Amino acid sequence: MTVGAPDIVVPVREGSVNRQLRYALRSWAAHLPHGRVWIIGYLPPWVKTARHLPLHQGGTKYQNTTVAVRKACESALVSDPFTLCNDDFFVMHKVKEMPVLHRGPVRDVEAYYAARASGKYLRGMRETAALLGEHGHPDPLSYELHVPLTVDKTQMLQALDLGSHLDVVHKRTLYGNLGRLGGEQIADVKILHRAPTGYGVHSAFLSTMPDSFANGHVGQHIRRMFPEPSRYESSGRY
Repeated sequence: MTVGAPDIVVPVREGSVNRQLRYALRSWAAHLPHGRVWIIGYLPPWVKTARHLPLHQGGTKYQNTTVAVRKACESALVSDPFTLCNDDFFVMHKVKEMPVLHRGPVRDVEAYYAARASGKYLRGMRETAALLGEHGHPDPLSYELHVPLTVDKTQMLQALDLGSHLDVVHKRTLYGNLGRLGGEQIADVKILHRAPTGYGVHSAFLSTMPDSFANGHVGQHIRRMFPEPSRYESSGRY
C-alpha cells in the first residue's frame, strides 16, 4: 500500500478461479502505487485483504461494468480519484503514477473495427462519438485502452449520466473527452493470440484474453514475471 495513492477499483464477474485476476493483483502490488484494492461485484474465495463492494450482475458485460463504476464513484469509502482497472490488466514495470493514455482519434479506431466486425461494441463507439459531437467534441479521442485509468468521481458520474441512454456506452472515452484529459497516444496492449508477437520485455502494460493468458506466450511471460503470491491472495488450490 502506498499512503496517499489512489485506490484501485476492479469490476469482477462471477467465477472463482480467475487466474488473470490473481496475476493482475500481483502486478499491481509490485508496480502500481495504490492505496486499497476494491473489488466490485463478485469476490473470489481466494482473495484476501482486498475490499469488496458486492453488486448484482444481471445485465450485459457492458452494463455490469458501467454499474460497477457508478457504484465505486458513489461510495464514500473509495478514494477520489481512484484507478480503474479490469481483472486482466497487468502493469509490467514500476510506474511512479499512472500516465494518461489514449488510443488516438475515435474515427481511426472506428475504421479499424468496421473493417473487421460489426456489433454492439462498434455501435456503442459510434453512438458515444456522436454524443460527444453534440457536446462540443467533434473529433474525440478514444480512451478504450486495456490499461489503468485514473478517475475523478464527479467527472465520471457526469459522463455516466450523459451517456445513460446508451446501451453500450464507451464510458472511458466519454469521460476522457468531457474531462479534456489529453494524454499520450499508444497502441492497445491487448494480446489476443498465443504467438510471441505484439509485445516485448519492455512493454509497460499488457492485457490478455483467457486463452492467450492460459495457453499463449504472453501468459507464460506474465506468470514468469510474477511467480510469488501477493498480499491479496490466500494459499490453497483454486
